[in-house]
Amino acid sequence: QVQLVESGGGLVQAGGSLRLSCAASGSFYRINDMSWYRQAPGKQRELVASIVSDGSSDYADSVKGRFTISRDNAKNTVYLQMNGLKPEDTAVYYCNAQIRVRIHTAGLDYWGKGTLVTVSS
Repeated sequence: QVQLVESGGGLVQAGGSLRLSCAASGSFYRINDMSWYRQAPGKQRELVASIVSDGSSDYADSVKGRFTISRDNAKNTVYLQMNGLKPEDTAVYYCNAQIRVRIHTAGLDYWGKGTLVTVSS
């Protein structure tokens, strides 16, 4: 049983900052990639940022230079530092983790329930 729990969402003014956290709990062998997705009203869910176990990261073009993804493997937690927020960043942000539950099992995708980020203009 694996659970991902996001936190840190809320209401912020344009130009402000938020830091999202996602902690994995339960029994598993290893967490592989961890990612943040977002879905704005009426739009497709999109990949915002991803990070592999060694710390290498990638970002959507729309957030490059403003968002930073990081992880603390000892805490099984991934973070998304969001600076210079814009109204178009408003969305539900979802944590995703590829987790190998057992040593000989391929990684499976797990999702958090999402945390709402609202950026006012």
